Amino acid sequence: MPTLRVNLGPRSYDIAIGSGAEGGFPAFVRDRAPQAARGLFVADSNTRPHADRLARRLGAEAVVSVPAGESSKSLAEAANLYSQLASRAADRKTPVVAVGGGVVGDLAGFVASTYNRGLPLVMVPTSLLAMVDSSVGGKVGINLPEGKNLVGAFHQPAAVWIDTALLDTLPDREYRSGLAEVVKYGVILDADFFGWLEANADAVLRRDLTAVEHMVARSCRLKADVVEQDEREETGLRMVLNYGHTFAHAFEAVGGYGAWLHGEAVGAGMVCACRLAERRGLIRSDLTTRQVNLLRRFGLPTERRVEWDPDALLAVMRRDKKNVGGRLRFVLPTRLGQVTGFDDVPEAQVREVLAAA
Repeated sequence: MPTLRVNLGPRSYDIAIGSGAEGGFPAFVRDRAPQAARGLFVADSNTRPHADRLARRLGAEAVVSVPAGESSKSLAEAANLYSQLASRAADRKTPVVAVGGGVVGDLAGFVASTYNRGLPLVMVPTSLLAMVDSSVGGKVGINLPEGKNLVGAFHQPAAVWIDTALLDTLPDREYRSGLAEVVKYGVILDADFFGWLEANADAVLRRDLTAVEHMVARSCRLKADVVEQDEREETGLRMVLNYGHTFAHAFEAVGGYGAWLHGEAVGAGMVCACRLAERRGLIRSDLTTRQVNLLRRFGLPTERRVEWDPDALLAVMRRDKKNVGGRLRFVLPTRLGQVTGFDDVPEAQVREVLAAA
């Protein structure tokens, strides 16, 4: 499988991206996590069969699954995985292999980052959202009732294995959800890629192999470029990846985890951020229109649900981990392919955008 390198000095790693090359998995993983056969494979109830197949190829026996869904990103499920590692006498060379979507990757990655103060982590994303976003960059974490990803860490994987053939069986709603993060990369970093998505929307929706591989590889490269320059969000550059997410996390929390998939919330959140940028005179309305049209072409929400109260949404935003000194922080577009962080947005403007939506 072709590989893409994420250059982070001693924490550098490779992302393998291809289709239907499962037979190459054992050699790829053993080269980067030599004790892979002793590793703990973590899946959910949907991805367990795939995890079982990969574990057999490695000669591994430890496969555990958690319930599918956002509720598994919890302290309770993390504690169960800690117990699984302890019962197998895992040491600091014992890898955790996360086989699943973003929930599995975040949960298993958080456990890997904290058990014995850090274990090797191998990411095997099975959803489009995980392939283009959560499997790359080293952010791992779990949720609290008060908000999403409030407990977490930076823990770079030892390797990422992306088999786009797995997308053939991904439910349509899950696939479309992942497209929101793909659109995000075009808006924040690459206007040409956004134009490519507009021109190739039909091929993307029918999951044309060539289009999908290009889309995944370009998304991973764009995210890797940002992570290489600001691994731990210390310079502010990595914050651009949070475009639309301040609104999105509020939609998820107020609506109840699972009411919207993450990408669905991000789609509507990006439109809200774009409309906020319009109100501040940063962009013209045509950028919002292009974004809305592409998201709708991909079958994604572009407005909040009417029953979600703006006051409740703002209360969640005030707890957002990007805030500094009690001020709301938003990533807003200044032109297609470029965004900037702002911490001087009055709540009144945010309320107006939410009320209009």
